[in-house]
Amino acid sequence: MEITDLTPAERRVWDAFPRGDSVDFRARPDDSSVDGAGWGPERTVRAEVLRALLLGAGPAEEGRVAGLKVKGAKIVGSLDLRYAAVDHPIRLRDCWFEGAPRMYGARLRALVLGYSTLPGLTAATVRVDVVLRLSCCHITGPVRLQGAKIDGGLFLQGAVIGPARGEAADEPPLQLNHVEVGTDIIANDLTVHGQLRLNGATVGGQVSLDRARLLNPGGIALHAEQLTVGTDLRAYRAQARGTVNLTGSRIPGQLNFSYASFATPGGVALRASSCAVGEMWLRGCDQVQGLVNLRRSQFELLHVPSTTWPEKIRIDGLTYRTLAPHLPAALRLPALEREESGYLPYAYEQLAAAYRTAGDEAAARTVQLAKLRRHRRTLPRAARLWGILQDVTVGYGFRPLRAAAWLAALLLIGSLAYTAHAPRPLKEGEAPDFNAVFYTIDLMLPIVGFGQESAYAPSGWYQWLSYLLIVTGWILATTTAAGVSRSLQRQ
Repeated sequence: MEITDLTPAERRVWDAFPRGDSVDFRARPDDSSVDGAGWGPERTVRAEVLRALLLGAGPAEEGRVAGLKVKGAKIVGSLDLRYAAVDHPIRLRDCWFEGAPRMYGARLRALVLGYSTLPGLTAATVRVDVVLRLSCCHITGPVRLQGAKIDGGLFLQGAVIGPARGEAADEPPLQLNHVEVGTDIIANDLTVHGQLRLNGATVGGQVSLDRARLLNPGGIALHAEQLTVGTDLRAYRAQARGTVNLTGSRIPGQLNFSYASFATPGGVALRASSCAVGEMWLRGCDQVQGLVNLRRSQFELLHVPSTTWPEKIRIDGLTYRTLAPHLPAALRLPALEREESGYLPYAYEQLAAAYRTAGDEAAARTVQLAKLRRHRRTLPRAARLWGILQDVTVGYGFRPLRAAAWLAALLLIGSLAYTAHAPRPLKEGEAPDFNAVFYTIDLMLPIVGFGQESAYAPSGWYQWLSYLLIVTGWILATTTAAGVSRSLQRQ
């Protein structure tokens, strides 16, 4: 291209490039690139002119760092840098692009397109040495960054990506699958109309999606299987309309969904199965609309209020060391009833272990008792009767004071009955003095003998009362022994 072909606007860019100076076409600082289609020739630059500069056609100035720094330009045509090696930083802020930039396989120093409006971006397998910024961009077409390698950070905060309202996307609007980011992905206040894809991505620092809006009703809003993060994944106050899928992800720090909202009625709202996570936070979240799947995942801390669990969950194989906030067992147990596959003994054992870790042995015993009661519903009717008897008498060994209460009540009844009508002695003159309390104890406790039972014989209904006391004593002794034995085996 000859220099004489340049328009006045292009001449300004051409002359500023070798010095790395900025060219600002904006009429005022608050100009919006959304209105760029109506801008005139005084701020129009052809994409082929920018390509020629970046690929070495422009003049060089010794002692200066050349760079493309343009604000508020209307860029017509498509900026084609496929497979190019560009040694100069590219900063095209507040610009309007007629065609989607094409940077497939390119090697770039830095790419900054903040506050610009684009019909898309094709930059799969691009290599960026410093930073890639799409902050506050409006992008109506797909952003293809699959397999990109960014040594610095990727910034998407405030961006709006996806088709206009009422239009359907032919492919995921934001494709970051298998990207490698050296530091962080910062995407606070990001809005994606469609799917955000992060499958197989590796991020050296954190992924921040605070206040992000991921809108793909009826589909997958965040597809991040096998995501590896160096520190945290934050989605504080995020909105997900569609499935959030984190299957197989590795997040050593926090997976923080505090005050976020999930809505996938009739489908899976949150899938975080087979994950290894330091801390998972769902603090302040309303009840999830849709199923939550945490199967086979491992958490050091699981912070989930009891009111956040949805009507159906999948927690088979879920492991956690600490459960927060610390709530009474009665508020945690209903969630275990919501397991989609039915009764899971391990889920109760895991909850009991968490209470023991917190030093709450009473809550742990309550969970164990609930487990046995739930198990009883799966047994044949005859076995259920024995279970009910153990439950009523000693709470399966976890409520031993119940046996004492039953014994005290029966002791009182027997003592009053036999005080009112003492049984006759079997051998006159040889029987010890009658004592109604110890006589009742002799009847109820088979391993205790005070010589009263063998010396006196009741008659009438008092004899039937003695039979009742004997049978009840044996039942209480047997169930107490069974319950205590079970409790000791668990410990």
